[in-house]
Amino acid sequence: MRRVLLWMARNPWLRRHVPRLWFVRRALRRFMPGETLEEALTAAERYAPNRIGALFTHLGENLVDPAEADAVAAHYLEALEQIRARGIDGEISLKLTQLGLDLDPEMASRHLAALATRARELGAGTVWIDMEGSDYTEATVALYVALLPEHPNLGICLQAYLKRTAVDIERLLPLHPAIRMVKGAYDEPARIAYRTRSEVDAAFVAGCVSILRDGKATLGLGTHDVRLIEQIGASAEASGIPRESYEVQMLYGIRTGELERLAGQGYLARVLIAYGEFWYPWYVRRLAERPANVTFVLRQLLPW
Repeated sequence: MRRVLLWMARNPWLRRHVPRLWFVRRALRRFMPGETLEEALTAAERYAPNRIGALFTHLGENLVDPAEADAVAAHYLEALEQIRARGIDGEISLKLTQLGLDLDPEMASRHLAALATRARELGAGTVWIDMEGSDYTEATVALYVALLPEHPNLGICLQAYLKRTAVDIERLLPLHPAIRMVKGAYDEPARIAYRTRSEVDAAFVAGCVSILRDGKATLGLGTHDVRLIEQIGASAEASGIPRESYEVQMLYGIRTGELERLAGQGYLARVLIAYGEFWYPWYVRRLAERPANVTFVLRQLLPW
C-alpha cells in the first residue's frame, strides 16, 4: 500500500485530476484546515489554550519560474507578519525548491536568509527547512551549513530512514543546530534507505538520542509514534535532560488527543499546519506514512 501511494504522489496525471474529486477534497479536511493562510492561522489559535504552538507550511515544490519563488518568499514574509500581529506562537517551515533551488541555488539562499532575518527581528522562532527527496539532501544540508553561522534561528529536517543521516547529524552537531527528525516519506531505494519499520524506528531513536546528548542542539520530534516519543523521553530523563530541551511536532488532524496529552505532561508541543492549493503530493505522502488513513478517505465515498 505504501509503495502504491508513493507512486500516486509522483504520477502527473493523478496530480492533475485527483484534486478535483469532491470526496478527496472532503477527506483532505482531516489533514489541513483549508487552503488559505487565514484558515491556517485560525486553526492555530484553537490549539493555544492547550499550550500547543504552531508550525505553518505553505504547500508547493519544484517551481519552474523565478517569479514563483519570489512570490513564495513574499508569502512567507507576510505569514511572519500575520503570526506576530495575532500573537500566535508560530514558526514557518518551507522547502528549498519553493524558493527556487532547482533554478538558482543562490536565489534560494537569498530568500531563505531574508526570511530568517525577518523572523529573528519579529521574534518568530525557528525558520525550518523541510527535507525533500534524496536528490536534494546534500544541497539542503550544505546550504544550511553555509547559512547557519549568520542565521542561528534556522532549523533543518533530517530523515531517519536515510542511511546517511547519522553522518549528517555528526556533521551538524558542532554548529549547534536545530534539527527536526522525521522518519521519511519518499520512496527511496534500499541502497540508501532503511526499508523496514524496525530499522527506521531504531535509526530515529538513535538519531534523536545523539542530538539530545550533545546538549547544545535543538531537537524537534516529527512523529506521531507516541511509543517512540516516550522511549526518547525516558532516555533523556535518565540522562538528566529536561523535557524543555526538545519539542514534539505532529501534523494537524493526526493524534491530536495524544499531542494534547503530551503537552499536559510537560512536553513542548507544536502542531504542523499545512495549507495551500498544491496539496496533492503532500497529502498522498501523508497517507503513505500511515496507510491506515486510507480507510478514512474511503469512508468519504459513503453518503451522509
